[in-house]
Amino acid sequence: MELPGVGARFRLNKQAALAAALLTALLIAAAPAARAATTTTVDPNTPVLVTSKTTPPVGYRLTAAEVERIAARSSVIIAELRRHSTAMPYEYTKGPGRWQVSWFGTGKDQKELAQVYVDDASGRVTEAWTGFQVAWTMARGYPGAFGRRVNALYVWIPLCALFVVPFLPWRLPWQRRSRRKGSWSLLHLDLIALLGFSISLAFFNHAKIGLSVPLAYPFLLYLLARMLLLAFGRGRPRAPLHLFVPVSWLAMAIMILVGFRVGLNVTNSNVIDVGYAGVIGADKLTHGKPLYGNWPPDNANGDTYGPVNYYAYVPFRAIFGWSGNWDDLPAAHAAAIAFDLLTLLGLFFLGRRIRGPTLGTVLAYAWAAYPFTLYALSSNSNDSLVALVIVLALLFITSAPARGIATALAGFTKFAPLALGPLFLRGVGEWPRRRSAIAFSAAFAATAVVVMLPVLLGDDLRPFWHDSVAYQAGRGSPFSVWGLWGGLGFEQHLVQGAAVALAIAVAFVPRTRDVAVVSALGAAVLIALQLGITHWFYLYIPWFFPMAAVALFAFHPDRLATALEEVDRARAGMSDGPDAGGDDFADAARSAGSRSAATRRRPLAPPRSSPDRPDPARHPIANP
Repeated sequence: MELPGVGARFRLNKQAALAAALLTALLIAAAPAARAATTTTVDPNTPVLVTSKTTPPVGYRLTAAEVERIAARSSVIIAELRRHSTAMPYEYTKGPGRWQVSWFGTGKDQKELAQVYVDDASGRVTEAWTGFQVAWTMARGYPGAFGRRVNALYVWIPLCALFVVPFLPWRLPWQRRSRRKGSWSLLHLDLIALLGFSISLAFFNHAKIGLSVPLAYPFLLYLLARMLLLAFGRGRPRAPLHLFVPVSWLAMAIMILVGFRVGLNVTNSNVIDVGYAGVIGADKLTHGKPLYGNWPPDNANGDTYGPVNYYAYVPFRAIFGWSGNWDDLPAAHAAAIAFDLLTLLGLFFLGRRIRGPTLGTVLAYAWAAYPFTLYALSSNSNDSLVALVIVLALLFITSAPARGIATALAGFTKFAPLALGPLFLRGVGEWPRRRSAIAFSAAFAATAVVVMLPVLLGDDLRPFWHDSVAYQAGRGSPFSVWGLWGGLGFEQHLVQGAAVALAIAVAFVPRTRDVAVVSALGAAVLIALQLGITHWFYLYIPWFFPMAAVALFAFHPDRLATALEEVDRARAGMSDGPDAGGDDFADAARSAGSRSAATRRRPLAPPRSSPDRPDPARHPIANP
């Protein structure tokens, strides 16, 4: 992670086309702006060891001995030296007017135990760190270290409100006469749970990782349970999705939010080491250099991702270039914007395919309003790329070769989505035919071979394994309960084993499934996997968010289907005769059908049974 210095269907279709055009225009407009923001810099904050204890370095007022005495008076250091009395101090200059004093253990590893920053002009201690916060600068709560302005309360809190408000069970003044009124449901609790990670993030931003880390787990566990229950038919909504505002308002809000997100990325965001790694890898591919091994010192572990990640940055590296330094990196900005917008469009078309433009608009809005997708965009990471290829796999779920290709691309971007392989092998419907399984497997294997060709042909397999798979497997981190608390190796292995078992089991149960069920199962698999990893971070939330959003919204029944079921129930319960009240119920069904026409992919044909009793069998439901 980054170091501190460092209405009607036609109207909706028109709005969708306008939104797509606007997204494209914003991406094109952002390109020259990002290029103009580039400046070539060299990090001036690299520590330089001071060898003389009594002579001040050039440009400095204090001597190394004086700085050491000042740093040793810090209460944090006094407490640390009581535990490690033999620790040895070393003094460094760290940029103009700033000192760094580090205490190292005397054991074999000579671990850095404490780190203090001293201002040369005032002689004051500005920062003092021990424990995990010595090695992990991202745990120090530096303002804006991830995403800069997105962390401001006046940005984050309104986004949280926008994420929830359209789905509240309220009615606008002109909707008072409507008989249909929403009610509080589990959906609202689900949305709050998705926003609940904000509590953990708030403590993280204030360097309280002892609280931020464990506070993420209740929400992960809740979402895991909710996804599994939805997939197996428990807790599914019985009423159609209630929107507080018209769908056309959501479409307009998407365009406004997209403009805000892109503008914030260009004007007030930063590129963390993840996005920087993408540019470096793309540069290596462009110049025919080995992709893995021999990376720059300022991003020595940047070759830890799959090769697809670096391929995705090649077009942006070709267009915007790279100065060779960790500067503003316009290629990384453009790539992050493209990944984000394409994921949003993918969600729209996915929802449109499931049940028409209304669901597509809802899913696209959820992505645009969710604060943690903006967090990833403003950090210019590659995590939206993972979300994008997962959405593509869902979009082509009915084609075994297409979803095999998409699954391989996701798995060779970051390795976690490989756990979705058994799920996507199964696909939708009943148990797939052997031909479908063979087509998926062949497409997956062929794609894996193609994306690995530069590694295989360049004799790069050993550094690939060492720097990516082995590095990720043995990575230490304080950003999980396993790494923060320690001593939980057995329990962690149990959780990891359960995640693997779940990833395999979802290929067999439930027996029948549609896109919503697959999405719920996929989100559950990714969440279970994240529960067991040693290094977890908020940027991983967008991995499962698209699948979770599909599961939460697509299970709501269709309005027309609900109206027809009400007709059947009402008629079955009538005792005054077959004609009593029939016209009223038929009118209600026809009214519901006219309103539902704008939310379905194709117009529904009129019923052919009787003029006052539509036949439910002639009105297919997208999600049973």
